[in-house]
Amino acid sequence: MSTTPHPACTLEICAGSVQSAVAAQAGGAHRIELCQNLEQGGTTPSFGLIQEVLRRVSIPVFVLIRPRPGDFCYDTAELAIMLADVAQCRALGCAGVVIGALDEAGRVDIAGCRALIEAAGPLQITFHRAFDVCADQAQALETIIDLGCHRVLTSGGQASAPAGQAQLAALVHLASDRLRIMPGAGITPANVALLRAATGATEFHASAKRLLASPTVPATEFDAPRWETDAATVAELVAQLQAS
Repeated sequence: MSTTPHPACTLEICAGSVQSAVAAQAGGAHRIELCQNLEQGGTTPSFGLIQEVLRRVSIPVFVLIRPRPGDFCYDTAELAIMLADVAQCRALGCAGVVIGALDEAGRVDIAGCRALIEAAGPLQITFHRAFDVCADQAQALETIIDLGCHRVLTSGGQASAPAGQAQLAALVHLASDRLRIMPGAGITPANVALLRAATGATEFHASAKRLLASPTVPATEFDAPRWETDAATVAELVAQLQAS
C-alpha cells in the first residue's frame, strides 16, 4: 500500500537582534522575521539592524512593518512611514515584508494594504497578526487573498496557536492553495508536531527564545529582561517538523 508523504515544512523564526538571527540560521530555520521590541508585539527594526542581519545570514529575511505598538489603525503620517520602510527593505534586498492594517470596524484596510503591497513590488508579503483581531476572519481572509498576499501569520484568534488550532484548521481549509496559513504564538518543540497534524499547515512561526542573564553586577535601573533566540530550540523545532 503506497502512502503520500507529507509536504515539507517551513520554520520561520521571529528574531529581534543580530544574535537571534544568527542563532536562528544556526539552528536550521528556513526564514527569519526581523523586528524589534518583541515585548510590545514587535515594531519595525532599524536600518542598521536590517543591514547587519542581511550581511550575516543567508536565509530569507522578512521585515516587520509596524511603526508603533498598539492597534493596527494607521493615520496618513504612519502610513507614510510604513511606505518608506517598505521601500528601504526593498532597496536593501530583503526577501519579504510583514504588513497589516485595519479600519476602525476591524476590517482589513484595503487601500492602506494595497499601497504597501505596491511599494513592496516583487517582495513576498505576509499579513501579520492584525488578522487575529479582525471582526470576521473568513471575510478578512478573502480580502487578503484578493490583495495578493502570500501568507497569513495567525494564532486562529486565540492567545496561542495550540488554543486556536480548530480555527487554524478551518482557515487552512478555506485558503486551500491560494495562500499559506502560518500558525504562530506559543509554538514549542513539545507541540509543533501535534499542531501540524491538527491543522494541516506547512509553515510555522516561533521565537524559540530564552532569557539571558544580565552581565551587569550589581543590577542597575536600566536592566530589562533580554530574550534571544536559542539555536538548540530552533534545531529541536526543525527536527519535530521533519519527523511529523
